Amino acid sequence: MFNFGIILFPGSNCDHDCYHAISNVFKQSCEYIWHENKGLDRFDCIVIPGGFSYGDYLRTGAVARFSPIMREVENFASSGKPVIGICNGFQILVETGLLPGAFIKNSTTKFICKWVNIRVENNSSPFTNLLNVGDVLRIPIAHAEGNYFATEDVISKLKDNSLIAFKYCDEEGIVSNSSNPNGSCENIAGLMNSEGNILGMMPHPERCSEEILGGTDGKSIFESIISWLKNSTGSKQIKTGRF
Repeated sequence: MFNFGIILFPGSNCDHDCYHAISNVFKQSCEYIWHENKGLDRFDCIVIPGGFSYGDYLRTGAVARFSPIMREVENFASSGKPVIGICNGFQILVETGLLPGAFIKNSTTKFICKWVNIRVENNSSPFTNLLNVGDVLRIPIAHAEGNYFATEDVISKLKDNSLIAFKYCDEEGIVSNSSNPNGSCENIAGLMNSEGNILGMMPHPERCSEEILGGTDGKSIFESIISWLKNSTGSKQIKTGRF
């Protein structure tokens, strides 16, 4: 059994979803961590959940980036342990500089809440090691600023180093403008840092880890993390820092 920590900011609202999935579905130890707390050494994986941290004032994640816990998260990631940011958690990781790019309003300018398809682009990470490249997952999204943007040189680096984890696609795995729900560059739905132990993704795997919720494709992401932890010595020190 591994110990997952779920960070809570004022305005987080997907923390209970993550806790339920990790604790009740995957039978792992799980704790909430208030954003003003320090000390993450006892955890094996950190989850930054979705929601509206600080009411999404200024920009999504722009205030949360200054919270003391984010320095702790950076140190935690530098030890080689996995960090996953989901939806608002992804936005916070980007604002903090742990992942590159920026988020802007959806191309529709509307809040989008629906099921989408994403294609696995990299299966050599702690989050995708039980998947195959090209697998199509059906996972829900719920965001108003999920439109990922980055400069051409950043996009080139992401592509050249296989740091794009997921792309929006159709049921057949075809990536196109019509399968892009929010206008994200390159249909990016999830990406990793250079070392591969930080993942940000807009879709919500915790919301599709049980049949009762309408799908179970999100299970593979959490199961991949657990599998990776089982096979990891946890002793490798790597320099992650900023992208």
